[in-house]
Amino acid sequence: MSDADARSEPVAGDPDAGADEPYVEVVRAVGHEHVTAEHASTFEFTTDDWLTPAGDCIVGVEADRAPRDFSAEFREACRDADATITATVAAGEPGAEAVDLADPAHVDRVVGRGDPGLALLDERSMVGRTSDYTDDERTVLVDGDGAAADLDRDLVAALADGAPAALRLAVEPA
Repeated sequence: MSDADARSEPVAGDPDAGADEPYVEVVRAVGHEHVTAEHASTFEFTTDDWLTPAGDCIVGVEADRAPRDFSAEFREACRDADATITATVAAGEPGAEAVDLADPAHVDRVVGRGDPGLALLDERSMVGRTSDYTDDERTVLVDGDGAAADLDRDLVAALADGAPAALRLAVEPA
């Protein structure tokens, strides 16, 4: 995955990137100096305002929302095993106030699927997985085609420099 590949489709048409779409949720966050994005099977956003070097799957902290905040329609759509879930990870320039989802400085995507076992009720973090593991309330997609380690390295570098970040989750029902 690269910025060029991810930019082949628009990220969003407006700054709220899906605020009025029932099958889209946008989470705003920031990067952190300890973002390494080295985990081979997951990526994570957390509402925590800290990150230790051991958190090699976490790419965004201080998230303004968690799965429990997602709409009921969105959560239900995610529970369809045939639904496609696209996670777009975007970053602005370090020092910027927010990332413009219509024109992010860096962007990459992970595409996975839904599952009837997705609870989507966690109050603290959200995790995309390359596996089919659903036995927690944090999982937002399974069978992803990438993880933190697969994210574009320029995106990861911007997040490690504290750039503003966004996670746009879009569900395409079967």
